[in-house]
Amino acid sequence: MSELIKLVEATIENRTSEYPVFKAGDTINVHVKIREGNKERIQQFQGTVMQRRNLSSSGETFTVRKISNGIAVERVFPILSPSIAKIELIRRGKVRRARLFFLRGRQGKAARIKELKVAKA
Repeated sequence: MSELIKLVEATIENRTSEYPVFKAGDTINVHVKIREGNKERIQQFQGTVMQRRNLSSSGETFTVRKISNGIAVERVFPILSPSIAKIELIRRGKVRRARLFFLRGRQGKAARIKELKVAKA
């Protein structure tokens, strides 16, 4: 039984290592596979990461929020979802919280997040 658990954990580790390291406040671009009939295409969903839940488990999810035509859209993605083709990190955000639900009540300039300056070694 423990061998099966180790095998599942190894596959989770391999799958998540394909993605960049990101956290709440970062802006990411998620490439999602969309099925329309018998065709499949890739659609990009770019927005701010609101939260990550159940870190280091198979049920890990992350929430991304974007504003589309003045309407806020939030999507929850399982990290191990086969519908995620790729995740790109656009910019790092400087935040002091793990969950950014306060952004839901803000619009425009009030909803901005400062960019984190990364020191180059």
